[in-house]
Amino acid sequence: MRVVWRIVHRDEAELDVCGIGSALVDVLVEATVEQVLGCGLIKGSMQLMDLEVAEHVHARAPGGVERSGGSVANTVAGLASLGARAGFIGKVADDRFGGVFAADLDALGVTFARALGPGGTGRSLILITPDADRTMCTTLAAAATLGPDDLDDALIAAAAVTYLEGYLWDEPQAKEAFRRAISVAHDAGRRVAMSMSDPFCVARHRREFAHLAADHLDIILGNDTELCSLMEVDDLAAACEKVRRPGLIVSVTRGPRGAWVFEGLDGPVVDVPVEGAPRVVDTTGAGDLFAAGFLYGLTRSADLETCARLGNLSAAEVISHVGARPEVPLASLAAAVASAP
Repeated sequence: MRVVWRIVHRDEAELDVCGIGSALVDVLVEATVEQVLGCGLIKGSMQLMDLEVAEHVHARAPGGVERSGGSVANTVAGLASLGARAGFIGKVADDRFGGVFAADLDALGVTFARALGPGGTGRSLILITPDADRTMCTTLAAAATLGPDDLDDALIAAAAVTYLEGYLWDEPQAKEAFRRAISVAHDAGRRVAMSMSDPFCVARHRREFAHLAADHLDIILGNDTELCSLMEVDDLAAACEKVRRPGLIVSVTRGPRGAWVFEGLDGPVVDVPVEGAPRVVDTTGAGDLFAAGFLYGLTRSADLETCARLGNLSAAEVISHVGARPEVPLASLAAAVASAP
């Protein structure tokens, strides 16, 4: 099926997507399951901790490589690799890690509305086990201080979609920043998307996330466990029915089974399987890069099936190597989807 992209003209939106999220530098470490459990961690989770505790964990699972990260920042990097015009709003410190983070976004051509904060640039120790699962020990530091005054309203208003990171909902001032961003985007006639981020994050904020889904968001992205937790049911089909409302687009990833996507009260649930048999090395960033492909398609008015295909293909690239950002330009994936018979 040949896809005809409808490119959003600059007089309609100067940017395709503006992400708002945690500006972090990832420290990726290959570890055993025994090391993860021996540190008292829940395998496969994201846990917030102060730097001293994170350094204690790192001492028990040493080594690793440093790479810029952060969930929504990874999505923005993926969007740039696909050829989208992307921006990012986040908070770093005036330190080495902050400089690395900013330089990486600049190299991708991403507009970075950088705010400076105290306590050092945030970082995430990511323990990658032989089954390709990842356990994250995150110290938000400066990223946790993002507030309404740190937003670039003009950048939000210029983007066709503003994409919010659910993880940041843990911070009271970040909640206020998100509420303001939603208002600014909607006042400008734009759409707002949010990642549910993590099942534990959903469990912490279920009532507020459900309220956002019911009244304030245009697009929700997450996995099957997160959506079931949000709707407090065990069956994914039931969760999909409960979350529906007019105008709401929902994308639910299902690991190696692909994704379900649907829109509104009665739009069909489109089942989009994974193509081929992707090589799985590290699942860090799989959801982030799925979101990149999905939002890229949406900003070009592609149908939901095509959006999910782009998401699956982008995720397949990032799980084929260590690290949460693509190692090859993803624009070739978009071109292949667009030219497919």
